[in-house]
Amino acid sequence: MSDLTIVPMDFAEANAFVAKHHRHHKPMPGCKFSIGVAKGGEVVGVAMVGRPVARMLDDGWTLEVNRVATDGSRNACSMLYGAAWRTAKAMGYRKLVTYILDTEPGTSLTAAGWKCIGQAGGGSWGRADRPRVDKHPTQGKIRWEAPPPEIDDLSLQK
Repeated sequence: MSDLTIVPMDFAEANAFVAKHHRHHKPMPGCKFSIGVAKGGEVVGVAMVGRPVARMLDDGWTLEVNRVATDGSRNACSMLYGAAWRTAKAMGYRKLVTYILDTEPGTSLTAAGWKCIGQAGGGSWGRADRPRVDKHPTQGKIRWEAPPPEIDDLSLQK
């Protein structure tokens, strides 16, 4: 039995944890919700969920896990991905996506039941007419989606 528990996490606490523990991203400017996972009363991981970065996915029914950070505690990541999807579904969302670097294996996502969709870009946000300094990895990314929600609307059943 796991000694991990899901705990409420406010935005400032989640961002402070990300600042301390995330390998390659900085804290977020905002999110829809954040959750934590604790071990023995101490927070060992956080997930921050917000609107999709890709504007074509921002349909009002889709959210993105924008940050997951842990202290390395076993099973913390997969527990956070599962809890993020349960929370998003409870809020009425129909899809939850996330992206990992193409050098990451996705073990926690697989353990949480997510599906690998495939390559999803990467590169710089800068353009010739809009130069930017990249503060994040620009290598390829892989998109993952949470398992589809089950149809439980009785009006859809005949």
